[in-house]
Order: sequence, then C-alpha cells, then structure tokens
Amino acid sequence: MAFRAPNILWIVTTQWRAQATGYAGDVNARTPHLDALAARALNYTQAVTPHPFGPFARAALFTGVPSPENGVRDYYDPLPAGARTIAGMLGERGYATAFFGKWHLARRDLAAPLVGEAHARMFVPPEARGGFDFWEGFESGFLLNDPWLHGSRLPEPVQIHGYQSDVVCDRARAEISNPQSAILGLHRPWFAVVSLESPHPPYDAPAAGVAARQPEEIVLPTNVPRGGEVEARARRELAGYYAHIEATDRAIGRLLAAVTEDTVVVFTSVHGDMHGAHGLFRKGWPHEESVRVPLLVRGAPGSIPGDRTRDAVSLIDLPAMTLAWAEGRAWRCEREHAAISMPSVVALPHQCDRVWHGRRSATGKAIFNADGLPWLEFDLANDPLEMNNRAGL
Repeated sequence: MAFRAPNILWIVTTQWRAQATGYAGDVNARTPHLDALAARALNYTQAVTPHPFGPFARAALFTGVPSPENGVRDYYDPLPAGARTIAGMLGERGYATAFFGKWHLARRDLAAPLVGEAHARMFVPPEARGGFDFWEGFESGFLLNDPWLHGSRLPEPVQIHGYQSDVVCDRARAEISNPQSAILGLHRPWFAVVSLESPHPPYDAPAAGVAARQPEEIVLPTNVPRGGEVEARARRELAGYYAHIEATDRAIGRLLAAVTEDTVVVFTSVHGDMHGAHGLFRKGWPHEESVRVPLLVRGAPGSIPGDRTRDAVSLIDLPAMTLAWAEGRAWRCEREHAAISMPSVVALPHQCDRVWHGRRSATGKAIFNADGLPWLEFDLANDPLEMNNRAGL
C-alpha cells in the first residue's frame, strides 16, 4: 500500500503553563477535552519553550532556529521576510498549509498600546505571513473577545463577534471538516496551525460564559508566598486564568471533534506564567511555571497512545518532528538537555529583568547570566517546585 502523508494540526496557545491541566494533576483546571486527548497521545511531560516570551518562542517554533539567530532579537522584531518556516518546508513536500489566529511575528507600532484594537487591527502583509498558502488571523492585541481578523479572504480587518478561542477554532473547524474546502481540501495532505491567545491576560475578560472561580477557592502550590499581596494577586489572576482555560478547552474540543483519527494532532503553548510562584508574575523567567509547556502528540508515527516521556524536548524541535511525521518516520529525542534562554530584556511590567541562558533536563536545570556567571541551579528530580536553588538569586 502506497504511503500517504498524514494531515497535521498544531494547536498553539499562549501562557498555558504545563502544570495547568487536569491530566497534569491540577485540581483547579477543568480540561476534559485535553484530558481525553492526553489519554490517546504521547505526553511530553518535560517539554520546554526555547524562549519564555511570545515572539521569540513563535519564531523558534516556526523556523526551528533559536532567537536571535532567526532574526528576532528584540520583542518588537518581526520574523524576517523570506524566513524558512515549517509552512515552506511542508509546501515543498506537497502540503497545503493554513494558519488561523494569533501571529505576533509582524512589525508592530512601538507607540501603540499593546492591549487593544491598535495591534488587534494591525495589517500583516502577505510577505510577512510565514509562507502559509492560506493565512487568516491577527497580529496581537490581546482581545480575548470579538477579535479582528484579516488575511487571504479578508483583505481588511473585520471584527468577528464571540469569544476569541471559539471564533478561531470554529473557523478552522469549518475548513478542516469540509472535504470540498478550497483551503484544506483538493486531495492534498494539509498542515494547519490554530493559534490562540487564551489564557493570556487580561484574566478578568469574559470567558464565553464560564464563571471565574472565587479567589479563595483556588488551590495554590507551596512556592507561592502566603499572607500578602503576592498571594492575593495570584488568587485573583488564577480565578480568571482557569475560567479561560476551561472555555478554551471547550473550543479545542469542538475543533478536535472535526479532526479524523489519522490526523497528527499537536497541542502546546508558547510559554507559561509565574502566577506568584517564587513571588514573581508573568513570563521571561527561567522557572518551571514560565518555561515548561504542555506538549501532546496524537497519531504520529511511533507514538504510543497514553504514554508519557521525560525526554528533553523543546518547541524548537517541532519543525523537525513534523517533517519526520510528514515522511512517515518516527522522531526521537537524542539529547539529554534542552537549551532555554531569554535573548533580551523586555521592558514591560513584571517581566524578567535580565538576559540569561541555560539548559534543562528532566532532572536538573542550570541558568547563567549574560556574562556567563551562574544565576540559578536546580535539582528538579528532588525539588520539582524549585524551593531550593544552589546558585542563589
């Protein structure tokens, strides 16, 4: 029987840390659809982002090249036009390629507010869309409701009413489930990326009817300091965070219901969020809450349904993994450590205040300052919450 290249779907979220799922044991997280996916997927329990900040991580995710080598050195740097991405690599192999949702890799207005319509309505020109055959999305803006979409069939930004995860997933689902689709039909294998902003702040935004928990109901890990503003803020944020997780899990569930069992499905996030762990908030930090991400792979060659692996895999590996699947090959992690780094300081409130680089395995993590001097070192095998570090802040 002749080999037929599989359809491949990436579902990429934002700020969804690895710990925040039901299948990972988080009692706050209501994720029945992802839990069901995890039961049929290979679960990379120690997966990390190469850079715990959006544009750097996305550039590495699409190119397989770390920042700044991929051209994204600073938060506002765009992915260079003509960059070789996974869309182009698969296109060369006969795939139809499509992108839906948040891009966050185009040139942005440094003077415009990060949150709001200015960035949500910003036009991404065709040459800046990563080489996808079809592209429909938005640059950023963090509008978790009523997003503005534009692209291949929407020449100007159009506001679509509804919860963002619902809107993006439903529009992607309409094409994936339509055998006559001019985007993903036509008897070619397809590769699609569904990119969602949720559960990114603002955490108090409406979450498609899912009510936020009461802050006092949130079960906090022991590495969140108790009795002060850090605890109070963590509880307030997490109450909304878990509402957006539940609403987005529901949207992802409807999308997955339209995907055939022979489609390779990937679920991940570009980075996490500290949420008060070690007294810190937001991302860019080298701690587990910021750098460790969920990574499920269902239906890939060689994957075992429901299996868990502690391989030192990184999102930067996804292009190579995907190319292997497209050729009918299993992909194997062949290293003991994954590189992680923060290539530049992002001058936004509460983010990491320094450039750093390091390496992480399933059992340990070493972090160095820009000058090469040690900053943090952890024994993750015996101290998974990083309560004791050997280098010191």
